[in-house]
Amino acid sequence: MSHLYVHIPFCHRVCPYCAFFKHTPGATDLRGFVQAVGREAELRLPQGYAPETIYFGGGTPSMLSPKHLETLVEGLRRTVDFRRVREWSFEANPATFTPAKAEQWRRLGITRVSLGVQSFDPELLRLLGRQHTPQQAAESVRMLQAVGMPQVNVDLMFSLPGQSTEQWRRTLERALELQPQHLSTYNLTYEGDTPFYARYGAAGGDEETDVAMFTLADELLTSAGYRHYEISNYARPGCRSLHNLACWRGEDYCGLGPGACGTMQGLRYRNAEDTPAYIAALSADRLPPGEAEQLSPSARRTELLGLMLRTDEGLPAHLLPPERAGFVQQLVQEGLATRAAAGAPLVLTRRGRLLADEIAVGLMDD
Repeated sequence: MSHLYVHIPFCHRVCPYCAFFKHTPGATDLRGFVQAVGREAELRLPQGYAPETIYFGGGTPSMLSPKHLETLVEGLRRTVDFRRVREWSFEANPATFTPAKAEQWRRLGITRVSLGVQSFDPELLRLLGRQHTPQQAAESVRMLQAVGMPQVNVDLMFSLPGQSTEQWRRTLERALELQPQHLSTYNLTYEGDTPFYARYGAAGGDEETDVAMFTLADELLTSAGYRHYEISNYARPGCRSLHNLACWRGEDYCGLGPGACGTMQGLRYRNAEDTPAYIAALSADRLPPGEAEQLSPSARRTELLGLMLRTDEGLPAHLLPPERAGFVQQLVQEGLATRAAAGAPLVLTRRGRLLADEIAVGLMDD
C-alpha cells in the first residue's frame, strides 16, 4: 500500500509554539508553488501512482485560494490516480475558510478535514497566537458538517502555560457538544527554535499536570464512545485516520513540498526547508534540494517499535526483542501492558501509555 503527503507551509501568522516548517507567504509566487508540487510528483512518482490515502498538511492548506487549490490538484492528477483513494485529509484553521471553500473541498473529493482548534478558551487562544475565537471554531465545525464533510477532526492541546484542569475539561466538553468524528489531544511540548521554548524553557509544564489532563481526556472521550486508538487520538467507530495509521504501521508514503519527508522502499528522504529553492529547482525540472538515507533493517525495526507501541493495536510479537522477554513480563506484571498470549501483540494500558517513551527505550535496550 502507498500513501501521499503534501506539505503546504504557508500560515497567516506563525504560532509561537509550532516547530513545523512554515512561514507567511510574503512574496512567494503561490501559482509557481502549486505548479512546483505537481512537477515534483511527476519527477518522483511513477505514472499512475495510486495512493490509498492523501494528506494535505502544513502550515495551513486552507489558506490556498480556490484557484490555487484547483491548480495544485490538477497538477497532481497528471501523475496520481485518485480513483483508489479511501481517505483524503485536509488541514484547516478555523476562520480561514468560507462555506464556498468547504463546498469546493467536497467537490474535489476531500473526505476528512482536521481543524486546528487547540482550545475553546479565549485567553488560551490568545496565548497560543491563534486568530480565531471559540465561536468561530464551533462555526467552522458546523460549516463542514453542513456541506456533508464525511469526517471532521478537532485538534486540541493540553498542559498549556497557566491552563487549569477545569479549563481543559470545559474545552473537551465543548468539543464533544460539536460531535466530530475524531479528536486529537496533544500534550504541548516546548520545541527548540520556538518563542515558547525561549519564554518557558524545555521543562515547561509539569508531569503531574500532564498525567491529570491526559487521564481526564481519556475518561471523558472514551465514555462518550470514542476509541482511544493512539496515545493522542480518539475516533468514533470506523473513523480512525487511515493515513496516520499507515504511518504508525510503517507503510511507505511519498512526501511532496518544501520540508516534506517520505519513505519509499527503505529510502527515507527529506526536502530542504526552503520554499524559494524548492520552486526554483522544480521550475528547472530538477528534484528539490534535500537529503536521503537508506534505512537499515535494524533502524526500521527500532522506528516501528516506537510507533506501533503508541497504538491500541500494540506491538506485534515479531518486533519484540527476545532478549527483552524479562522486561516485557515485568511490564505485564506491573499493569503497564497486556498480552493475550505468548505470540500476541504487546498493548500498553492507560498507565503504560503515560510512560510510552520510556517503555520504548527499554524495549530497544540490548
